Amino acid sequence: MSVRGVLQVHSAPPALSPHIEWAVAGMLGVPVKLPWVDQPASPGMLRAELDWQGRPGASAAITSALAAWNRVRFEVTEEASPGCDAVRYSHTPALGTFSAVTSANGDILVPEGRLDAAGGVDTLRDRHAPRHPALGGSLEAELALLLGQPWDDELEPFRHAADGAPVRWLHATG
Repeated sequence: MSVRGVLQVHSAPPALSPHIEWAVAGMLGVPVKLPWVDQPASPGMLRAELDWQGRPGASAAITSALAAWNRVRFEVTEEASPGCDAVRYSHTPALGTFSAVTSANGDILVPEGRLDAAGGVDTLRDRHAPRHPALGGSLEAELALLLGQPWDDELEPFRHAADGAPVRWLHATG
């Protein structure tokens, strides 16, 4: 069984580009050559996008490998498969990694237990270290964290800078 997903490297130093390709290839089991282009939102940095196909859970493995480099901004999505929900990971150097289960149309689904915990702001604060500077400890702020709003806020300029960038498909074998 295989699933499809998308890797968007929004911002990476040029020196890391071959290491990122090597890490993704190791997770997917096929050679990877990303179509690197300049990232206008961060001069001197590169961006690339890759549609991939691999085993269920590959998005988590890719995220884990890329999160080790603290100067990379990226997102990885994976479609749902039998027994596995669709998922989205977002990573920034300042905030770390955000993960969420997503619906077929890309909406973030928040588990009931996490919503219950949001009612107890102090409990949720202990579980989520990154704090968005513009948000306080209100229920609204906690819900914003559950939905990944701080990550979206930081990544949005990099997403827009990618309009018109090339996309490439990669299929894993086996």
